[in-house]
Amino acid sequence: MSYLIAGHAADLTLRVFAADTTALVATAREHHELSPTATAALGRSLTGSLLLAQVLSKRDQDRVTLRIQGDGALGYIVAEGGRDGAARGYVKYPEADLPPRALDGKLDVGGLVGKTGEFAVMRLLENTEPYTGSVPLVSGEIADDMATYLWQSEQIPSAVLLGVHLDSSGVTHAGGLLVQAMPGVLDSTLAKLEQNIASLGQLTNAMRNMGLLGAVEQALSGLDLILQPDSQALEWKCRCSIERSLASLVYFSQAERLEMIEAGGQEVVCHWCGTKYQISPEDIKSLG
Repeated sequence: MSYLIAGHAADLTLRVFAADTTALVATAREHHELSPTATAALGRSLTGSLLLAQVLSKRDQDRVTLRIQGDGALGYIVAEGGRDGAARGYVKYPEADLPPRALDGKLDVGGLVGKTGEFAVMRLLENTEPYTGSVPLVSGEIADDMATYLWQSEQIPSAVLLGVHLDSSGVTHAGGLLVQAMPGVLDSTLAKLEQNIASLGQLTNAMRNMGLLGAVEQALSGLDLILQPDSQALEWKCRCSIERSLASLVYFSQAERLEMIEAGGQEVVCHWCGTKYQISPEDIKSLG
């Protein structure tokens, strides 16, 4: 099960959110038939959207949507995460892939996304007005871009770790860590946090060796970490349905719907999750 834990440290001057999204990312890969590097790109984005929903949303029904448009072969990424723990998303070219990086053998997410483009975040303000903020991409590695967005657009200094690891069997570990500095934080606290995160290394390696909880405890070592007693379940969940698929055909002309009827029905594919809905001629006729 994918889950999120939250807490605080250093006398409430640090906010902490961490997520194990291994199962969720594995499901996303299956739904969209993603290449390994595309899996890592979308997986990091889905995890990031869920973490951002915790800090940028107020109501349980609110959602945060990331749209990452780079100049790489992947095209664009769209990922939506809610405070309720539900996430969904897609990429333009799910089959796009690159060889591992020559330097360290890691998946080349930055290369696939591209280093020129835009990192945009869409959410609802407290008055329920939609708002979109954006910053230029800095690396395409998602975590760096998310930290840059939080600083430039929200004025919140943040440490962000996002990772997805795959082997021949599929997704083995995926997750994220977000630590935010609150007003009054001491320079010595930030220095200790920076030192801890540097020693932690790759988040997915830490998760494999000590689990998500162990990784969070190491990242906040010596900073009086206090975690909430209960975790929150996270899941891959789309809001599509056969009813919504049928309703989408209303926007086609009568002549186009007649062609669908004569062809024996219509297949509608949800771009968010890849689910295919078979719409019968009788259902199409019911649209009038």
